[in-house]
Amino acid sequence: MLLISIILFILGLGLGSFVNALVWRLHEQGIGKRQQATGKRNLNHGDLSILKGRSMCPNCRHQLSALDLVPVISWILLKGHCRHCGKTISKQYPAVELAMGFIFALSYIFWPAAPHFNGQWLLLATWLTASVGLMGLAVYDIRWMILPNKIIYPTLAVAAAGRAVYIGVFQGRPGHAVWLWALSVAIASGIFYILYTFSQGKWIGFGDVRLGLVTGTLLSDPYKSLGMIFVSSLLGTLFVLPHLITNKKTMASKTPYGPFLIAATGIFVVFGDSLITWYKNLFGL
Repeated sequence: MLLISIILFILGLGLGSFVNALVWRLHEQGIGKRQQATGKRNLNHGDLSILKGRSMCPNCRHQLSALDLVPVISWILLKGHCRHCGKTISKQYPAVELAMGFIFALSYIFWPAAPHFNGQWLLLATWLTASVGLMGLAVYDIRWMILPNKIIYPTLAVAAAGRAVYIGVFQGRPGHAVWLWALSVAIASGIFYILYTFSQGKWIGFGDVRLGLVTGTLLSDPYKSLGMIFVSSLLGTLFVLPHLITNKKTMASKTPYGPFLIAATGIFVVFGDSLITWYKNLFGL
């Protein structure tokens, strides 16, 4: 278990670096397209391609060498600055890399069932792959208050494909499993759709409705989806309350809700069964 955990941690570090590049490139592509549409300037975005573009400094756009791309370590050795222009590289970069490393390792360590048992390896692999997209969504939402479709839909495709294969191959009652999946999505996404429609988009963004398709699919359990919504609301309240007390925020201030939904989803993907059992025992259900 230790060796696999270390391998997954290192893999997570590398994918955290990918998340940082993905988020920045998507945002820069969006800026470029808006500027082209208004005729302000004409940019060639080939160097910002997610798959083909070379890694570069987000400030001076100088191509980075392999020595500058070692997750966390390069940032520490360079003291958080670009080797070429000397400008500060945000602490977001090592933080995201470390977060992904710990998500990968801890998800494996605390997975509710042995990965080799009844196809649990497939659910674990699906979660780890989807968590890369979820991390990208969380970072993007924190920085720019948007949950981009270019990350949501590929993440949904991964989650749905993994769940569908698991149900088709390993579930003894596939019809019941599909019903639970549908109900989970209806709760995780439907509640936010109602809030969005009722408030005409003032209370919550439609990106959270789309995100519910992903979270509901990953959980595929209506009880877990309800618990996820409760915990995300609790996390959001705990975050906002100190800012309200210190007048750093007002009731009219906007706060990205996506990261709280994503954090709560991770909690219920890994610990959901234990939490639901604890809750039922607490109230004698």
